[in-house]
Amino acid sequence: PLPPPFRKPQVPLPGRAPTSGQPSRAFPASPPAPLGAPASSPESGARRARSGNSRWALAGRGPRRGGGQSEVPGGRGPRPSGLPLGAHLFSSGPSGTQLPVGGGAGGSLTCLRQNQEAPPQEAPAELPKEGAPEGESPIAEEPTGIFLQKPESVSVETGKDTVVMAKVKGKELPEKPTVKWFKGKWLELGSKSGTRFSFTESHDSANNVYTVELHIGKVVLGDRGGYRLEVKAKDVCDSCGFNIDVEGALGEGKSEVAGELDFSGLLKKRKDDDDVGIPPEVWELLKGAKKSEYEKIALQYGITDLRGMLKRLKKAKVEVKKSAAFTKKLDPAYQVDKGNKIKLVVEISDPDLPLKWFKNGQEIKPSSKYVFENVGKKRILTINKCTLADDAAYEVAVKDEKCFTELFVKEPPVLIITPLEDQQVFVGDRVEMSVEVSEDGAQVMWMKDGVEITREDSYKARFRFKKDGKRHILIYSEVSLEDGGHYQVITSGGQCEAELIVEDLTVKASEQAVFKCEVSDEKVTGKWYKNGVEVRPSKRITMTHDEGDYTFVPDGYALSLSAKLNFLEPPKIHLDCSGKTSENSIVVVAGNKLRLDVSITGEPPPVFSATDGRVHVEQQADTSSFVIESADRSDEGRYTIKVTNPVGEDVASIFLRVVDVPDPPEAVRVTSVGEDWAVLVWEPPKYDGGQPVTGYLLERKKKGSQRWMKVNFEVFTETTYESTKMIEGVLYEMRVFAVNAIGISQPSVNTKPFMPIAPTSEPQHLMVEDVTDTTTTLKWRPPDRIGAGGIDGYLVEYCLEGSEDWSPANTEPVERCGFTVKNLPTGAKILFRVVGVNIAGRSEPATLVQPVTIREIAEQPKIRLPRHLRQTYIRKVGEHLNLVIPFQGKPRPQVVWTKGGAPVDTSRVHVRTSDMDTVFFVRQAARSDSGEYELSVQTENMKDTATIHIRVVEKAGPPETVMVKEVWGTNALVQWQPPRDDGNSEVTGYLVQKADKKTMEWFTVCEHSRHSCCAVSDLVVGNEYYFRVFSKNFCGLSDSPGVSKNTAQILKTGLTFKPFPYKEHDFRTPPKFLTPLPDRVVVAGYSAALNCAVRGHPKVLHVHARACAHACNKMEIREDPKFLMTNHQGVLTLNIRRPSPFDSGTYSCRAVNELGEALAECKLDVRGEDVGPKDSSWLTRVHALYKASWRPVPSSAETRAEPDPGPLGG
Repeated sequence: PLPPPFRKPQVPLPGRAPTSGQPSRAFPASPPAPLGAPASSPESGARRARSGNSRWALAGRGPRRGGGQSEVPGGRGPRPSGLPLGAHLFSSGPSGTQLPVGGGAGGSLTCLRQNQEAPPQEAPAELPKEGAPEGESPIAEEPTGIFLQKPESVSVETGKDTVVMAKVKGKELPEKPTVKWFKGKWLELGSKSGTRFSFTESHDSANNVYTVELHIGKVVLGDRGGYRLEVKAKDVCDSCGFNIDVEGALGEGKSEVAGELDFSGLLKKRKDDDDVGIPPEVWELLKGAKKSEYEKIALQYGITDLRGMLKRLKKAKVEVKKSAAFTKKLDPAYQVDKGNKIKLVVEISDPDLPLKWFKNGQEIKPSSKYVFENVGKKRILTINKCTLADDAAYEVAVKDEKCFTELFVKEPPVLIITPLEDQQVFVGDRVEMSVEVSEDGAQVMWMKDGVEITREDSYKARFRFKKDGKRHILIYSEVSLEDGGHYQVITSGGQCEAELIVEDLTVKASEQAVFKCEVSDEKVTGKWYKNGVEVRPSKRITMTHDEGDYTFVPDGYALSLSAKLNFLEPPKIHLDCSGKTSENSIVVVAGNKLRLDVSITGEPPPVFSATDGRVHVEQQADTSSFVIESADRSDEGRYTIKVTNPVGEDVASIFLRVVDVPDPPEAVRVTSVGEDWAVLVWEPPKYDGGQPVTGYLLERKKKGSQRWMKVNFEVFTETTYESTKMIEGVLYEMRVFAVNAIGISQPSVNTKPFMPIAPTSEPQHLMVEDVTDTTTTLKWRPPDRIGAGGIDGYLVEYCLEGSEDWSPANTEPVERCGFTVKNLPTGAKILFRVVGVNIAGRSEPATLVQPVTIREIAEQPKIRLPRHLRQTYIRKVGEHLNLVIPFQGKPRPQVVWTKGGAPVDTSRVHVRTSDMDTVFFVRQAARSDSGEYELSVQTENMKDTATIHIRVVEKAGPPETVMVKEVWGTNALVQWQPPRDDGNSEVTGYLVQKADKKTMEWFTVCEHSRHSCCAVSDLVVGNEYYFRVFSKNFCGLSDSPGVSKNTAQILKTGLTFKPFPYKEHDFRTPPKFLTPLPDRVVVAGYSAALNCAVRGHPKVLHVHARACAHACNKMEIREDPKFLMTNHQGVLTLNIRRPSPFDSGTYSCRAVNELGEALAECKLDVRGEDVGPKDSSWLTRVHALYKASWRPVPSSAETRAEPDPGPLGG
């Protein structure tokens, strides 16, 4: 700051005052309160918020800078001081439940009320007694804030269009407002623009009123819900809500007055209409959701009547249909911030099911952007680094089932960290206006006096933009008076503004220049200096060329204030261009850099500008340079150079001519080919590059190769070229370059692949095969020389004798070497010829020497019986009979089939006859189809016959009377009789098998025996054998064999075996329990089993068992169906069926043999209620390898006194 005696010297400007040092307007210290809200300080607002017995807590973001009250969005009363616009206001009831009072976005405000009530006059806000339901705006409500007319809630039928309108007061806004429409809490409708949603804005300048409209076309059920309109203009912001109701799902009877709370009407309506305004798809979502997700779904889809929704869900008793493929589907919607990643998770019922992901209907492939993961039955899609392009609809498909979701990518708002600052400068100074934002590389919008300035404008003006990380800088190298004004920077999350004041100290020659300096005291004196030299007071009035720096130094102060005086001189362009024409022209080759230095004079230095072209301007002290870094064809044209300063302007024009290489030739194609040559033609290029085309260069290569070979080394001037020395049968491609004085063009488009080939030679041995009254059949042989091009087919042509007019018989080439020409005139004499066709064209024709008379010639019928039918034709039962027998004869003969002199049975035999053959067909042959068939072919009085023998066979029956005739040593003779049924085929042999009587396993001893007997050798001594025989014919072995009725016993003869003396080991052991009886505790009514294992040799003869329960002792278990005793390989089991508490007691098991006895016992505890009296019939006996009985254990005295019960257990 300057010392107290001084203030900054200035040349006075009308209507402007110095504003250096003013604070930025990005965050005003005390913004004005919204219209209709009393002004107050932050402290007073906070006091009011804390007064009474209520506590106010703000969730979301912090309070705005500045105090005062503003209106709660939606017009529901005043908003407490410090509450952000769009915050949620909740009122807490006695039970602690938070009930919404006001809706919006950006945070939530919760009021926690104590048991005692606060005095009404100290309440922070007085809520209206009656208001619209949550999410609706009252129709009869008086407009407040900046709204002149708020949007009204509407009701529309499904499929119709609707319009919502609102009006905003322009006089309350500092600038044109920014309007946003929202559905629900945060879904901005701007992203839906262009589909069914459109927005219009208009301004009535006379009344300064802005009108905004929301148009929705073809309303659907999903459009039903709460909406919000938000209007912003600098520091002024307001919003209001409204509802759109779709009557197609709600039915009739909607109240016309939506702004009043008619609770009886609402309750009555709710009884009549249970869906409480919720779309059907949301109902399906709620039915399958958990209770903890109800609130989330209600907020997402704008459902305000929570109680009605919960009652509706409670009443609905519809079972949710479970998906067969999905156990957990995608959520209805996901949200992610831009740049972050998100995971979409589904869970499928079978991990082996194939699964596909789709984005907007297009299948997603795995990449670094999209990562697929399989974790058990979960299938996860991870989207990395989300961008706005990822904001789309996604679906996952498993077989025929699909589930859908929608992903919303939220771009984080760009906040202003360091705002713009006001600046006051002089003409010609360098100015940098910088702003710092929260995001690196963010997009910001610069505005000057309400008009956006862009980078494209910087080419015409003297400013440029610069980005340095988060800092965005607007730079003026030499500022002018026109650059002063109101500058503003707008981001997606805020805006700031500043004033740039530019002053001018330049006067025209002969005019008076006044330097004025205001001091703080009249007694302060000082000195003036010009260019460092003191200026003495004089009577001089007129000064010439007194341009320079003037300085004022006050006496007694170590300070000086300076100012500069400039003179004005009209600008002048000194242009020196060399051109062949009288006008200024410049020729530049495309791709080269053009730099035109223009000398310019004038005071102050004039401003240089160029128009009509892609240019870059460099400006020095007395020279301006017109620069094009890389000249292009689009730069050709006339350029106007204009220099201006405050005194005047000067204009000059230059014609820039850009020359370049020509465009590639067009329509390059091969018109004809030969054995080793091809003819290539093309069209000249459309653009010759500004210079005439001097010729062309050609290249060719083999198809699939990357190596091009030059065809001509000298420039070829024509547009038709014959390329030679090529290899026949190899595919080639060719291309052409155009040449002018500048250079060679880019290559043309490659020709289609072509092959140098020659036509084939003429077909050989053309002859007539058949002639009728209207047709002629020709046949020939292929050409001797076909070549690498192969042959595509043959064309047949004919003409009348004596004529040269050949007519084609076929339009498409035929591949076989034969063709029948039809529709010929009867009795005419016609010549025929045949040509071969391939990719190279037509061959030389092969022509008949003599003409052919078109008249049918009688031919004797003749049957050409195939070789395999000249002998007996044998087929198996069930196979099909298909005989194709060719014949000849003219005119067409009559064909007759007979069997044994009688016509064939048409129910079994199907006969089809053509001009050249006859077909005899039986679908499933039977033995009855066997026999001798006669085929006769007759034309008029000529006839030919053929006999065909057919035999249908099947497997033979089994041989009969199979028996063993003789046995000697280890040999046996087996004889049998042939089968009664040979299957209509000769029996070719027999298969003989043997089986040991002990094992009855059959083994083949003779695979093929032609006779009805067989000698079997190498039989085992001491064994007895059976034999069986299969018969074999053309169809194979018989289904069943013939088995011998007697056996062959191989006896031992002449052998005596003397065993060695052997002392047998005594294996006898007394009984011993290997596994004792364990104690058991069982439940009454459930079957139980007692198990133990015993060993002894000789085998244990008797095992006794008894049970003792309660008062009944020494009761032996006998044949009682309740007890089942089993003995398997020494493992003894006692099964008790449905025991009762009466069956509790001690059970014992005793094993006895001749060497001794063993005893095992256990306790059985049956727990539960007694189910009835105990059945007394328990006696049972086990007969097996071991004989056992069960008994209770007696005392030692009883054991001594009681006699042995004996082997049967007494």
